Amino acid sequence: MKTFLYSLACSIFFISTYSTNADAKQAYNLTNDQGAKNNPATILDAYLKLKNALGADNGKNAAAAGNELVKAFAGFDQTRLTASERKTYAEIVDDAKEHARHIGVNADNIPHQREHFGLLSKDIYDMIKLLGAGREIYVDNCPMYNKGKGAIWISEVKDIKNPYFGKAMSTCGEIRETLH
Repeated sequence: MKTFLYSLACSIFFISTYSTNADAKQAYNLTNDQGAKNNPATILDAYLKLKNALGADNGKNAAAAGNELVKAFAGFDQTRLTASERKTYAEIVDDAKEHARHIGVNADNIPHQREHFGLLSKDIYDMIKLLGAGREIYVDNCPMYNKGKGAIWISEVKDIKNPYFGKAMSTCGEIRETLH
């Protein structure tokens, strides 16, 4: 009888732990709700503003979006994440904030902003893989950027609008992956 009760208690614990983790993921896998404070969509939206500003060769708007992104990272509530997810998120965000800050203080240096944007895009990709996007988004790739090494970016539209070359080569690239 003790073995049965112990087994039952362990089963309930594991089921409730799994359910709690699934609920946390589901709670963050939301569509963008502008009123939802600490929603990962706020981070994604700031990143997309940055991407679009670089695609339009607008360093001033890119800097503003970079600063907005830093604030979105700082405002994100991690309490619904598991300890493991929190650790991974912290590792991603520490790096991403640094890149967003560099973009924010270099409004007059678009090439420098684009260098940091390439690294930031990898971090945003990792964050989306961790938390979900809550909507359909695209992982695009520019094979020519970085001396032919290539670089990814995240986009909300299927049309290629290259943030690495802006207006000079706006359609250079391809969709590599679709995420939700």
